[in-house]
Amino acid sequence: MNSLQQDTFIIPTLLARLERISADSHCAHLASGIRGALLRAQEKIEAGLPLDERRLHRLVAQGFAILEDAAREKIGA
Repeated sequence: MNSLQQDTFIIPTLLARLERISADSHCAHLASGIRGALLRAQEKIEAGLPLDERRLHRLVAQGFAILEDAAREKIGA
């Protein structure tokens, strides 16, 4: 599985996790922006439109970083 396939495979799960970040979390606003960008990328993928793979990879990485920050915030670390 190549990088684009991996990112494409993980997007739905990442979107679901980002959506679950509490609205009162410091990370919620950032998560919203990343979610929107990932949703647009997912729509392009599904429509077979060209996509900047490096940008998609950065979005996925940023999404995971936000999840990590939200988890640390939740446990108080």
